[in-house]
Amino acid sequence: MRLPQEIIRDKRDGRALSEADIAGFIEGLTRDQVTEGQAAAFAMAVFFRGLSLDERVALTQAMTRSGRVLDWDLPGPVLDKHSTGGVGDTVSLPLAAMVAACGGYVPMISGRGLGHTGGTLDKLASIPGYDVAPGLDRFRQVTAEIGCAIIGQTADLAPADRRLYAIRDVTGTVESLDLITASILSKKLAAGLQGLVMDVKTGSGAFMAGRAEARALAESIVTVANAAGLRTRALVTDMDAPLASCAGNAVEVAYAVDYLTGRAREPRFHAVTLTLAAEMLVIGGLAADVAEAEGCLTASLDSGRACETFSRMVAALGGPADLVEAADRHLPRAPVVRPVTAERAGIVEDVETRAIGLAVIGLGGGRTRPQDAIDGRVGFTGLARPGDRVEPGDPLGTVHAADEAAAERAATALRAAYRIGTVSTPPREAVMERLG
Repeated sequence: MRLPQEIIRDKRDGRALSEADIAGFIEGLTRDQVTEGQAAAFAMAVFFRGLSLDERVALTQAMTRSGRVLDWDLPGPVLDKHSTGGVGDTVSLPLAAMVAACGGYVPMISGRGLGHTGGTLDKLASIPGYDVAPGLDRFRQVTAEIGCAIIGQTADLAPADRRLYAIRDVTGTVESLDLITASILSKKLAAGLQGLVMDVKTGSGAFMAGRAEARALAESIVTVANAAGLRTRALVTDMDAPLASCAGNAVEVAYAVDYLTGRAREPRFHAVTLTLAAEMLVIGGLAADVAEAEGCLTASLDSGRACETFSRMVAALGGPADLVEAADRHLPRAPVVRPVTAERAGIVEDVETRAIGLAVIGLGGGRTRPQDAIDGRVGFTGLARPGDRVEPGDPLGTVHAADEAAAERAATALRAAYRIGTVSTPPREAVMERLG
């Protein structure tokens, strides 16, 4: 390959890179022939100069080929969903089971929490015994037998992405649309998918807060994925308020169990989950249209098939076989649980969702450094929604904390995240746009 510094210089000066240049640079990164400083310089050059469609496809495919690419021999389509992240977004847990119950296969490779957003992997890690990092053989076996398996990225899949992401995380280049696109899709292509549905969040709790930014990312992912041979469509969904009425790890697992059993199905969470899952069934050829897909998914919930599938997946990956029946007994519980009350009367006009995510981190439910341990017990439940009317002393939510001091700090942060006024504004549509 050409010298890394020559490739960096070309991109720094706005010149297009060839497929061979990009492939050589990523191969060098994988084999430690490209230094961290050179990778950081490359990421910064891409951040400021951008990549063409051809360059994005080349980067995505090079990172995909940096490790093992799975192939599947299954009687149904291999499908997945990926979210750009938010607060109270525990959709993946019920969705994977619902799609599997309708004939799809969902080998979902999920991530840890990033910034103020919660991570599916951290939620599953709060389940006693659940193995979030099984070997590929076990991953394949569980997917084939149960229909779904949710695990973390393994060392074998897209290792170049893992290294480049760690460098981006500390060099201020995480937000690059081009690098986000390649990072997401390289892992999905390495997983051997036949169809992908993207959930691109927008609002105060999303990385892409503005709708135009979210649409641009959705268009980039759909265009690059289809160019790379992966059928993909994207939804832009609302993250101006927590999607579920809770935020944390174990509390979100309990919420997902309640959703699957039918004990609680909040309308906005249900709308996003059902719509994403329906798009997966359509793109996989398991339903002729969204209406037919939603009928199958609703039946999977009402009959208990989706709940049973989730329960079997948890048990197959080392968790309790009776988690669904005895979630209160198995999931860790915080020693301090108390309501956070409103101090004035009025209507919830707005919620600073990002602040709620940061408050969960402050409780110990997220990381400020990569090596930090997660306290799966902590978080919030019963969060008030925009449009709710409250009186002094009414709960805005319930804090779950490790001690009284942490609970008091979190209560202060939660109250500050709510704007109580006199105007009731209509909520934004949960699913705002479809692309692809």
